[in-house]
Amino acid sequence: MHGSDYAEAAMYEDFVATDRWTGESQHCVWKGTVVAIATRHADATDVRYAVNGRPMWIALPNEAWVEQKRRNGKVITDYLAAQAAGRYLKHSIENGYDNGREIYTMSVDEVLEHVGAVAREIGNVSKLPSLPVINRDAQPTEFEFKLPGEPQTLAESS
Repeated sequence: MHGSDYAEAAMYEDFVATDRWTGESQHCVWKGTVVAIATRHADATDVRYAVNGRPMWIALPNEAWVEQKRRNGKVITDYLAAQAAGRYLKHSIENGYDNGREIYTMSVDEVLEHVGAVAREIGNVSKLPSLPVINRDAQPTEFEFKLPGEPQTLAESS
């Protein structure tokens, strides 16, 4: 693959999928990856997407990292995990997922299946785009909170 050719491969940090039941386009954008042990005391890694602006979490069991290493000696990187979660989300939407849910939990086998598929699609995981995807138009309100030290807007200071 050449420079921009990998962008034409099915990458899953920013994509559109068509809902099987409604025919509606679902714009999915990767927003972040969080180790769920810290946030919800789960032995998982949560990958957050915005689906038409709504938060959607894909939970990948941490056991998948161990199983991947045991099976073939390879490591699931943060980038690869985000891509695998995005691929799972895209396939879920296209196969008629329950779009009222905010979190989906993948099985270990599903994680390994989607990790392998992403690796095959891209040809080499070193060609994965780096995350985060920088968007100059992004607003810091997407998570609806500000970190300490972030500047206030004029509306907040009045």
